[in-house]
Amino acid sequence: MGARIGVTARRIKLGIELRGLRKAAGSMSLAEASKGLGFSESHLQRVEKGEVPFKQTSHLRNLLRRYGVVEDTYVETLLRANRESGSQDWGYSTTPPSMRQYVGIESLARSIRGFHPSLVLGLVQTERYARAVFETIKGPDEQTSEFVEQGVALRMQRQELITRDDSPASLWVILEEAALRNCLGDQDVMLEQYDAIIKLAQLEHITVQVRPTMRFGFRFWADFTILDLLEGLPSTVQVDNAWGAVSMSDKPREVGRFARKFTALQASAMAPEDTPRFLQQLSREIKETNA
Repeated sequence: MGARIGVTARRIKLGIELRGLRKAAGSMSLAEASKGLGFSESHLQRVEKGEVPFKQTSHLRNLLRRYGVVEDTYVETLLRANRESGSQDWGYSTTPPSMRQYVGIESLARSIRGFHPSLVLGLVQTERYARAVFETIKGPDEQTSEFVEQGVALRMQRQELITRDDSPASLWVILEEAALRNCLGDQDVMLEQYDAIIKLAQLEHITVQVRPTMRFGFRFWADFTILDLLEGLPSTVQVDNAWGAVSMSDKPREVGRFARKFTALQASAMAPEDTPRFLQQLSREIKETNA
C-alpha cells in the first residue's frame, strides 16, 4: 500500500503533471497555454509550481482540452486532484511559503539523501534538539515563541516520512563531524540526540555517515537534500541559503550536480558501520568534559 500524501503534496503532484502535459503539447509557453482561457499566465505558473489550485473547474477542463487531453478517466482524475488540493494542510503561520512548498515535495519522496556541515539534519533531530535549534535563532532573528513551537511541531511531523510503518522513505544522511560537536541545549540534549541517531541508523532503510574533520578529501560548505520522488515525478534538490529561504530545482543538470557532490562526500566519510562507535565516543567526551 502506498503512503498517503497531504493536500500540499497533491497540489504539487498536480502541478508537475500539468507542466508535463504542457511540454508534451508542443512545448507551449505559459502565455500560449493560458491565452483566452480566463486565467493569467502568472496563475498558471503558480498552479504548475503547486502553490495554488484552479479555483474554477472549467479553467482546468479547458486547459486540458487545449493540451489535447480528452480521455475521460484521466480528465476526471486531474479534476478530482484539483478539487482535493484546494485547502491547506500545513497550518503553521510562521513557516515561510518556500518551506511549506519544500515540505509538500518532501512528502512525495521515496528516497532522500541529505548533507549538513554544521547541524544534525532536521529529519533525524530529536524534539529537544530541534527546540534548541529554534531557540538559538529566535533572538537574533527576532522571532516569537510561536515560531519555535510551530517549527518544532512541523519538524517532528516531517519525520513520520521515515519512521512510519507503511512504506517509509529511505534516508542516507552525511554529517560533518562539526555538526555533531556543535553542542546545543545541554548535555542531556546532545546525549539523547546521539542515541537517537544510533537507533535510527540500525533501521534497514536509514544510513548515517560522518565526515571527520581531520580527514582530507572532498568538502562542501552548504547543506543540501536530494529528493527522489514517487514514480513519474522528477527528482528535486533543495539548498538552504543564508537568509533562511529554501531554493529548489528539479532540473536534471542541477540534481545531477548535487548528486555528484553527495557521492564525493560519501567517499570521504567514515563507513556507515563506524557511525555508532563514533557517536558513543562523542558521548563519552561530553560526559568527561562536563563532569
